[in-house]
Amino acid sequence: MEIMKVLGRMVCTQRVAGLDHMNLRILENNKGKKLVAVDPVGAREGNWVFTSSGSAARFACPNPEVQTDLTIGGIIDYWERD
Repeated sequence: MEIMKVLGRMVCTQRVAGLDHMNLRILENNKGKKLVAVDPVGAREGNWVFTSSGSAARFACPNPEVQTDLTIGGIIDYWERD
């Protein structure tokens, strides 16, 4: 799992069937890299979230058949930075 910040949403009208109707979010990791994740929890721009990646990302979705390698697992309400 990794903590990332939501930069915004992504709208794609044409997508593969394996993405179902999942919401997509643009995230930024701690190195400044931008990534796209499926969002089953309803995160908004500016939220800090934790993510699941790799094969575990599929099981973080309500439907584990969704083809993803990055899923938002939850919205962080509070955390202490080191």
